[in-house]
Amino acid sequence: MKEETDLVTGEAVVLDLRVARLASRGAAMLLDVLIQAVTLLVVFLVLVMTSSGDESLLSAVMLVSTVLVLVGYPVLFETLSRGKTLGKMALGLRVVRADGGAIRFRQALTRGLCGALVDFWLLGFLGVVAILVSAFSRDGKRVGDYLAGTVVIRERVPVAADAAPVYMPPQLAHWASQLDLSGLPNDLALSIRQYLARYHDLRPEAAHMLGWSLAQQAGASVGAGIPQGIPVWAYLSAILAERRRRELARAGHAPEPMMMPSSAMPVPQTTYAHPDPATQTPTPAQAPTGQPPGTPPLTEQPPAAPTEEPPVAESPFAPPK
Repeated sequence: MKEETDLVTGEAVVLDLRVARLASRGAAMLLDVLIQAVTLLVVFLVLVMTSSGDESLLSAVMLVSTVLVLVGYPVLFETLSRGKTLGKMALGLRVVRADGGAIRFRQALTRGLCGALVDFWLLGFLGVVAILVSAFSRDGKRVGDYLAGTVVIRERVPVAADAAPVYMPPQLAHWASQLDLSGLPNDLALSIRQYLARYHDLRPEAAHMLGWSLAQQAGASVGAGIPQGIPVWAYLSAILAERRRRELARAGHAPEPMMMPSSAMPVPQTTYAHPDPATQTPTPAQAPTGQPPGTPPLTEQPPAAPTEEPPVAESPFAPPK
């Protein structure tokens, strides 16, 4: 069963997040229901002990209290904790928007109302509707998730289940931070990630040809070709690592870029060759003013793909592991 979901961000970036399945969501829901039941019990006892004898008023107050607990509890917690109730905190789950960002009051209110009316209580037959919809959903969504544009993900996953990390070559960190990733297609980003993960499983010739093809597509999308002296895989890894760093920051995290541990990596020169669409010969370009020495320049126009592939050159860069 598919455990990763392709969350598309505002920058056309696909996040490989682990979706929460029915078992974990059900356990979190049971904890939340238990907390709500205890809260309602305490509220009802207080109301009965402080009642003035007016049964109609008592019934009305109890009804309002029930609605406030059933709807207000998830809405309040998911808004203040950026997508978590107490049950989700215990199970390591979080509700996020369809673009991977933190939910706001609007999404939390939509989920809470839909949960009380459709998914679980009034029309949900004690959760039967939520279970059926979630079982047939690719990302385990219930009706409230579809209406709010959200998905529940797992924050705590075993290390062995994590995808292979994408490292940032240190010499390309500053260059990558200036890239415009809004034009990078989702399927291309996934193809690059799969290529880097299977790099050592490919024959050298196949790895070179596939990497060069992906690099040309990526260069046309982000508007920056491969810097001179930089291996294709390092160029692709820098793009994905920067993309990952930005999206984690947008989701509320600010981790340090995952630098590739290598002291033998060359510092890029101030002049870089890009394919020239007319002659297919390298055209030098100077680094823009204000950038530190050794920073690759960004091309104004996407580089055209050459008709011939460049030869495989030896490089002190260490391939991804």
